[in-house]
Amino acid sequence: MSLLATARFHTTVAALHQLPRDGLPEVAFVGRSNAGKSSAINLLCRRRRLAFSSRTPGRTQALNFFHVGPADRPVGELVDTPGYGFAAVPHATREAWQALAGRYLGSRVPLVGVVLVADVRRRLTDLDRRLVAFVAPGTPLVAALTKADKLNRQQGREALAAVLAELAALRGPGSPSHALLFSVLDGTGRDELAGVVENWLGGLAAGADADAEKKPRQPDGPGA
Repeated sequence: MSLLATARFHTTVAALHQLPRDGLPEVAFVGRSNAGKSSAINLLCRRRRLAFSSRTPGRTQALNFFHVGPADRPVGELVDTPGYGFAAVPHATREAWQALAGRYLGSRVPLVGVVLVADVRRRLTDLDRRLVAFVAPGTPLVAALTKADKLNRQQGREALAAVLAELAALRGPGSPSHALLFSVLDGTGRDELAGVVENWLGGLAAGADADAEKKPRQPDGPGA
């Protein structure tokens, strides 16, 4: 069984002081409210309703954490961040997003990677660029360009090349960035993205189990 297939709900965080303090590595999923972030998480974990989406942009202002790994010894967390749609929400909601998700992305110590879910037909929007700016420079980021099934191969290649070039320019040479074509409809990019996320979290479940048998459990680390 893959590591992501073990995902299950852990906790919801509405304020930074509530962040888990177990020190487990975390991978955050970010994206516009209508980009298909929840669907992407569910496909990766092969679950229908692990992550939920709100029909109202910016309505769910919380971080949802999902444990992965053995039930008695989780090895990491997937973090579903609030969808952002700044053009459609009040100023106070934008401020709340920045105070929680923005600060989390920029300063969270256990954060080992960020998945940006973006519509391949739009490439990177101004809101996506604003989001990328929140991510700490040294944190790896991969853009999962959803709805790739809507483009032909040539269009897909062109969109992928354009996003890769823009990410490199936005983040600079010292900030690891990648992009891939993704589709919930036909599964394009599912295995590639799952491999990236599992690598960030320390490998497949079998490897994690073997390491757990060899090494004593480490004490809890700092929260943020």
